Amino acid sequence: MAAAQGHLSDGTDGTDGTEGGRGPGAGADDAPPGFRTAVRALEEARLRPEIEVEATPAPRRLAPFAYALEAAVVQDGEDLSDGRLVLLHDPAGHDAWKGTFRLVTLVRAELEPEMAADPLLPEVCWSWLTGAFQARGLVHGEASGTVTRASSHHFGGLSARRPASQIEIRASWTPQEGPGGAPDTAGHLTAWSDLLARIAGLPPVTATDASVVSLPQRRGPRPQG
Repeated sequence: MAAAQGHLSDGTDGTDGTEGGRGPGAGADDAPPGFRTAVRALEEARLRPEIEVEATPAPRRLAPFAYALEAAVVQDGEDLSDGRLVLLHDPAGHDAWKGTFRLVTLVRAELEPEMAADPLLPEVCWSWLTGAFQARGLVHGEASGTVTRASSHHFGGLSARRPASQIEIRASWTPQEGPGGAPDTAGHLTAWSDLLARIAGLPPVTATDASVVSLPQRRGPRPQG
């Protein structure tokens, strides 16, 4: 399994809102103990082998302390989905968060056009996120976000390219803080990785229920350019 080692610039409502960069105090010696504990748990988390995770500069201006990860589901050398997860911390608390920590994410995957046309796809994708928390017993609050699907059709000199469709999930939520003041960030990272795998078309690692539905894997590499 791959170990998480610590690219998203999202606002607290799950929408894109700022440029990337190391957040003030992120990883600094003056960071609160709860934040350092939360970051250490992210760095030590163990994920399924198809998921590659690395640290990336955290967004600026969203919180006094921030830490960011980016990840991709890779199988046979092909990226099936990718995403970014940002941990925000404001020791003074945040009215909109109703807590001192916030997790913000962006997850993307390409789809077959017929799958993208499913009218229930946005609701299903959102349920995968909330269901991942529930399956791992994670308590969270103030969840918000958007599910967007987009299609590209090529013309003229690009007409030989097949149409492409993409699903994108932007979300944020407040993780419950533990007795030591830090949330179970390793658990939330694992649940988030479950979403990455599901949207990539991979079955859950321990799934034995035939009713569990994943998106079909793409048939070819992601188009470049």
